[in-house]
Amino acid sequence: MERFRKLVEVGPIGLQEWAEDKLDAYASEIIRYDRLPGNEDELVSMIGDADAVLVRTQPLVPASVLSRCKNLRYVGMCCSLYSKESANVDIDYAEKHGITVYGIRDYGDKGVTEFVVYALVRILHGYDWPMWRRRPREITGLRIGFVGFGTSGQMTARILKAMGAEISYYARSAKEDCEKEGMRYMPLHGLLERSDVVITCLNKGVILLHDEEFRHLGNGKIMINTSIGPAADMPALKAWILNDSNTFVADTSGAVGEIYQEVRDRKNVLCPDVSAGMTEEAYDLMSRKVLDNIERMLSD
Repeated sequence: MERFRKLVEVGPIGLQEWAEDKLDAYASEIIRYDRLPGNEDELVSMIGDADAVLVRTQPLVPASVLSRCKNLRYVGMCCSLYSKESANVDIDYAEKHGITVYGIRDYGDKGVTEFVVYALVRILHGYDWPMWRRRPREITGLRIGFVGFGTSGQMTARILKAMGAEISYYARSAKEDCEKEGMRYMPLHGLLERSDVVITCLNKGVILLHDEEFRHLGNGKIMINTSIGPAADMPALKAWILNDSNTFVADTSGAVGEIYQEVRDRKNVLCPDVSAGMTEEAYDLMSRKVLDNIERMLSD
């Protein structure tokens, strides 16, 4: 298997130590920057004449950077790549100019599932949190609707169903396996009206909940956003949160959105501002997938 001539890491990549050690087998020279560039010129300088670069969700790597890195032939995204549109790398430009871009997916889902269960139990039972109803409630019998139903959504749904919840979901299409397990596909507005709890599991940059959707959702509900970024229009979400009968949950400020500073101290907003998916196990899995992508690139 061939090796890269020079591989550059830009910013805190987060690979496990064992994975960093293995990188030596894939490149003759490795340069590591544990900081992000201040501007595009600095990023171009960091990459220099390297033929490979590793980045996470930052910095942005637009065409104006890629076009100036003449030796670059591989960009490894050490983060989730859901679509070209949501990526911090200009993949269209890269593909047209012979630069391969690989990202990863599905490495932090178990931590997200645990966060959802933690949040629900805390709210339903009133453990150090305002109790959702007059008396403690179990997950059993709770009507939980998922907006977006990829890997993390399905994993979380199966755990909650095993605990007795009634699961419905909205996605681009019905999921045959999930239907066989007793999970029910529903149109978005019907799902919002029926559900006691709505869990959004959308790709980065996808906003599905606007004023009309919140009217269908109504009040007295729990909403948990497990997406990387916001899943709702900010003014509509803020108006919904300002009704004290509603409870909003997200793991990070980024998943709340630009209204975070305005709503973070409200008693009906639960946001520890810690990425639930980035556990020790997730970093291990991420590291393995990043190395697998490098081997795939060098073996092609």
